[in-house]
Amino acid sequence: MSAVDTGSISTPPAPAGLIPRRDMRVIWVLLTAAFVAILNETTMGMAIPHLIDDLGITPIAAQWVTSAFMLTMAVVIPTTGFLLRRFTTRQVFLAALALFSIGTLLAAVALGFEMLLVARVVQAGGTAMLMPLLMTTIMNLVPNESRGRMMGRVSIVISLAPSIGPTMSGFLLDHFGWRSIFVVVLPIALAAMFVGWRWLTNVGETTNAPLDVFSIILSAFGFGGIVYGLSQIGSLAEGAGNAAPLVIALVVGVVALGAFLWRQVILQREDDALLDLRVFASLGFSLSMAQMFLLSLAFFGTITIVPLYLQKALLLPTLDAGLIVLPGALAMGLLGPVIGRIYDARGTRILLIPGSILAAGTLWFYTTLTTTTPVWLVLISQIALSVGLALSFTPLFTASLASLTPKFYSYGSAVIGTVQQVAGAAGIAVMVAVYTVVANQNGGTDAPSAVATGSQVAFFIGAVIATLTVIGAFFIRKPQSDDSAPQHAGH
Repeated sequence: MSAVDTGSISTPPAPAGLIPRRDMRVIWVLLTAAFVAILNETTMGMAIPHLIDDLGITPIAAQWVTSAFMLTMAVVIPTTGFLLRRFTTRQVFLAALALFSIGTLLAAVALGFEMLLVARVVQAGGTAMLMPLLMTTIMNLVPNESRGRMMGRVSIVISLAPSIGPTMSGFLLDHFGWRSIFVVVLPIALAAMFVGWRWLTNVGETTNAPLDVFSIILSAFGFGGIVYGLSQIGSLAEGAGNAAPLVIALVVGVVALGAFLWRQVILQREDDALLDLRVFASLGFSLSMAQMFLLSLAFFGTITIVPLYLQKALLLPTLDAGLIVLPGALAMGLLGPVIGRIYDARGTRILLIPGSILAAGTLWFYTTLTTTTPVWLVLISQIALSVGLALSFTPLFTASLASLTPKFYSYGSAVIGTVQQVAGAAGIAVMVAVYTVVANQNGGTDAPSAVATGSQVAFFIGAVIATLTVIGAFFIRKPQSDDSAPQHAGH
């Protein structure tokens, strides 16, 4: 039976707070697909040394395997707000999984670096659609009083996949080579696509808004230019290359982004915007996005520096360094549903205030790490940081989208993804650059004491940024419950 839009279906509402079984089935299919995509995204970092040896490429070239993925995500995510309103749930899901699976297959059989790079771009195109699709679907299907609990399950996906990814890839790389990563992921992705094709139903209404190609071009140059420029800061700090590509990319990015935003303001008057900026008319959404930007800025930079500190300052083997980070990631994921229930019952501030204080406090402690800091102390502090972030991200995801009307859920989800992508790229670029410069000034990145000093300064930047979130936590509140019933999945 062909899928139709939810708007044409009349479904009796479920009891307050309960989610119909068929709606839960839709959510679980999307959660599984998102888990597979994020798992894949976090496996490639450890594969770079193997790619350098097997493909005979330079470290800078090998880094493009992850940089190209990030760039593609930055370009595609801003378009998902339009895509989720223009096409049905099934169409977007199947397109995303098809792209992801094709990219995974190409990567598994890649004959050289160029083919692998193309494969990663195709993979990223599919991955970029999945998280906004998941978030928008949850907001449409889940009643207001249960959204925190459901977003807690999203936190499990976001946290557990990155914690499992490096461990899984390490085992596969040691025993079977880098292609085995894609060989393992491919059947899981195909199974998720088959289940989605068989069971996934449509959510929400579609529109016939025309696709503005000029907006896509401006978006690509705007967000892509900024992310690319930021990604060059680390290479410049290491003394590789010159500043011209960085400056040109950032200038082009900023100009194109300004033109993109101006064009969206014009197009949204007729509901034709690629990314509708009226989401920022909601104060709750705007405050949540500011908080999320700062958290992502501090968080993604920090989780990039921590492994460097563990391996090069404390001289831990790669596996041991991964095990130090693992308990925190697991705690962050497992606490998600509990935190979601607290949000549903008590709101945001009971979570955001202690969460931001805990995260900022831990980062201030990180500024004291040296080559003699006990490993067990780093382990405990990493768990504390993860708990603080868990207390922050789940209520922010939920409160930000709940501040919007259903019409803007898809655009809000796209903005969330874009903010995280740009803030994450900026955080990584700035903190890695600072770490590299300071370490080189104190003896080089192979000297443990120099690495510790560089890490301290990078963590100081993260701590200052995180401290600002303590202030923001007092201003973000759970939106008032509305009386609108959730939209149910159609057949």
